[in-house]
Amino acid sequence: MKKIINISGAPAPIAPYNQAILHNDVLYISGQIAINPSTGNIEDKDVATETHQVMQNIGALLQEVNWNYSNILKCSIFIKDMNQFAAINEVYASYFTGDFPARECVQVSCLPKNVSVEISVIAGK
Repeated sequence: MKKIINISGAPAPIAPYNQAILHNDVLYISGQIAINPSTGNIEDKDVATETHQVMQNIGALLQEVNWNYSNILKCSIFIKDMNQFAAINEVYASYFTGDFPARECVQVSCLPKNVSVEISVIAGK
């Protein structure tokens, strides 16, 4: 059974999609960007700040189903500048305790709202 998840603790969708879908104990989290759900503003002081906000948005969606970052199975990371990979990776890694998920990281020419990083996640029990 499919359960649609939309919460106030993560940014409202900016297009026709849901924040996350829970199906058969697998959570599919849509790409998150650095929108602060409390203010609606993009947290773009630097790429580290953006990445922290993205990971916090993901954390809020995980928490909605009583999960945490250890439940993440796979991440897709999209960045505008591969030269920022090290800074993004440092922040990203800080949200895990060493049992890292599978992932890919690709450079793209543009992201929504002109942000520097977007991350989507698949999580499960």
